[in-house]
Amino acid sequence: MAPSTSHASVLLIATILALLLAATPITCWRPWPHLKPNSSDLLYDSSKKFEGSSEFVHLRYHMGPVLTGNITVHTIWYGRWEKSQKKIIREFINSISTVNARPPSVSGWWRTVQLYTDQTGANISHTVQLGQEKNDRFYSHGKSLTRLSIQSVIKSAVTAKSKPLPTNPKNGLYLLLTSDDVYVQDFCGQVCGFHYFTFPSIVGYTLPYAWVGNSEKLCPGVCAYPFSVPKYIPGLKALKSPNGDVGVDGMISVIAHEIAELATNPLVNAWYAGQDPSFPVEIADLCEGIYGTGGGGSYTGQMLLDHDGATEAD
Repeated sequence: MAPSTSHASVLLIATILALLLAATPITCWRPWPHLKPNSSDLLYDSSKKFEGSSEFVHLRYHMGPVLTGNITVHTIWYGRWEKSQKKIIREFINSISTVNARPPSVSGWWRTVQLYTDQTGANISHTVQLGQEKNDRFYSHGKSLTRLSIQSVIKSAVTAKSKPLPTNPKNGLYLLLTSDDVYVQDFCGQVCGFHYFTFPSIVGYTLPYAWVGNSEKLCPGVCAYPFSVPKYIPGLKALKSPNGDVGVDGMISVIAHEIAELATNPLVNAWYAGQDPSFPVEIADLCEGIYGTGGGGSYTGQMLLDHDGATEAD
């Protein structure tokens, strides 16, 4: 199926639930390899509604900055990417600020993100726009990256002799996307993406950034769930991906997750729960894997079907 804004963007409307954490007891879930196959959590199927059972999580504002000005997303394409794959991701980012979109929509989800404020009462910006892009198709730092070498990739992009990415620490976000043949530290076992900020000692600037990887070759059953399911968990059935690209469709929800948390906690000192900012519970964490009403555990929640059977969030 050809990529379309409506198909790619609607996946993330479910993440609305992730932004209601202050009043919603939901447990984060992905089919990580360490889960035991006989765990009762894996037995919930599409015929049973299940509500998460975690304690209430109280997000607190820790007085750090949030992104109240127009947000510009500068993208680094690391590795080899098809034009169709870039199109899906660009259309999703562009859809965040779409005006008068029909529900369910990504812009409707983003209005929930906008409810978060800084210490002056200013809200998260409505505007999220694509900025400049940088292609690193020759794997300048290799095909196996650490968290620190990710910062070196960003440094290369902002200091390149030819068309460097602009440095905008106040409202610029830097989105590093790795292709399906690149491994990143902790990928597939602990994370599908993460965000932090660059160190001036490495990059020369403090820049909020996120990394998200294409898991299609490495662990689609984990990081592209529910469009792929792991073989070690019986009873789960993969859903049809909206754009026919399991790896990239799986990335969309992770990209949304990280952009929402970058907007509300760009320097890891704004909105989060817990005592340790090194391991915070942020706004999109507790509803990971929830795509519709009644979701929790391995059950994604009630979802809609497109005309050709592709899944959409409710």
